[in-house]
Amino acid sequence: MAASTMPLTPADEQDLQQFLLFLGSALTAAGEAVNQIEEHLSRVAAAYGAPHARFSVLPTYVVVSLEPGRPATLEPTRQLRGGLRLDQTAALFDLLRVAQRGEVPPATGSRQVLAAVDMPPRFGPVTRVTGHAVLIVGICLILAPTWGDVALAGLFGVLIGVLRLVGGRWASVQMIMPVIAAFAVSAITFVLAGGGWLEADLRAMVAPLVTFLPGAMLTMGVVELSAYEMITGSSRLVAGALQLMLLAFGIIGAAHVTGVPAPAAPSDVAPNTVGWWAPWAGVLIVGIGNYLLHAGPPRSFGWLLLVLYSGYLAQYLGNLLLGGYLSGFVGALALTVVAYLVERRPSGPPALVSFLPGFWLLVPGALTLIGVTEYLGQDTVRGVQDVIGSIGTMVAIALGVLCGHPLVRAMTR
Repeated sequence: MAASTMPLTPADEQDLQQFLLFLGSALTAAGEAVNQIEEHLSRVAAAYGAPHARFSVLPTYVVVSLEPGRPATLEPTRQLRGGLRLDQTAALFDLLRVAQRGEVPPATGSRQVLAAVDMPPRFGPVTRVTGHAVLIVGICLILAPTWGDVALAGLFGVLIGVLRLVGGRWASVQMIMPVIAAFAVSAITFVLAGGGWLEADLRAMVAPLVTFLPGAMLTMGVVELSAYEMITGSSRLVAGALQLMLLAFGIIGAAHVTGVPAPAAPSDVAPNTVGWWAPWAGVLIVGIGNYLLHAGPPRSFGWLLLVLYSGYLAQYLGNLLLGGYLSGFVGALALTVVAYLVERRPSGPPALVSFLPGFWLLVPGALTLIGVTEYLGQDTVRGVQDVIGSIGTMVAIALGVLCGHPLVRAMTR
C-alpha cells in the first residue's frame, strides 16, 4: 500500500490525530501488544498522508505526533473503560482493515471506534452467566478432574458469573472482585470439606477463578519485554502478579477463617475419574463458553475451535515428545500461526479474537495461582518450585508467540 501524497489541511490533521488516538486506545483495551499497535497505527497514518507519524503506546495512555518536532497529543486509555469483548474486538479490527487502506474519513473513523466501544453485548445476562459456567466446566475438564470436581466447578461458575455481572456496574467493586470471588469459592469448598461432603481440591477451586487469571497478561508482558517495550511489559507483569496475589490471598484467607488447611496440589488428590476424553471434550466446552461469555462475533465459532484445538494438540504432542516446558513453546507457536492464518481467510475473525482465549488452554495462570497459593499456605518449597516452573512456562509461551509472527509472514509470502 502506497502512502497518500495529498497534503493535509489543519482540520484534516486534527481529525486524523484524534482518530489515531482513539484507535490506539481501543487496541490497547482489546489487549493487543504495544509493538503491534504501533505498527497498525503507522500503516493507518501512512494511508492518510502522514508517513512520518510517531507513536508512544503505554498501558494507560497513547501519544501521537503526526510529524517529528510537531506538537504531540495524549489520549488516556481509561476513557475507553477497559477490556473489550470478542465482538467489539472484531468490529474494531474490521475498521482497522478499512483504515489501513484509507477508505474511511478520519472523523467517521473516530465515531466508529467509539461506537464499537459502546456496542451492547450480543447476548443477554442469562446467556453470559451460562457461558461463564460452561467455560468453567471446560477448564475443569482440562485439569483431569473427578465428577465431583466438575459438578462443583459448574455451580461455582454460575456463582462467579452472577458476581461479575452485578459487580461490573461499579469500578471500585471490579478492583476487589478477585479477592471476593476467591474467598467465596474457597470458603464454600472448605466448609463442605470440613463437613465431610467432599475433599478440598484445587481443580474445583482454580477452574471457577479462571476468568480472573492473568495468563494472557503475563505472557503478553513477556512478549513486550522481548520486543524492548520495557514500560508496558513491566506494567503488565506487575499487574498480573498483583492479580495472582489477590486471588491467592482470597484462598488463604478463606482457609484461615474456616479453619481448614490450605488445599493440596493436584498431584495429591484423586485421579481423573471422568475418562481419558475429558481434556479433549474440555477444549470444545471452553470454546462454547468463550463464545457465549465474551460475545463471539457471528460465524466465528468454527474458527475459534480450530485455533483452540490446534494449540492444545500441539501442546499435547510437544509434552509427549519434548517435555513440559517446551510443550508451552510448541502450543503457543501453533496457536499463533493458526490464528493469524485464520485471520487471512475472508470469513476468518481477527487473530486477537481467537488468540487470547487460547492462553487459558496453555494454563500459565492456573499453574502460577497454584504455586502462589502453596507458597502462602503450608508448602513453601513446593510453592516456590511451582512458581518457578510457571515462569519458565510463560517464557516458553512468549517465545512461541515471538517465533510465530515471522513464521506466519514467511508462509504468507
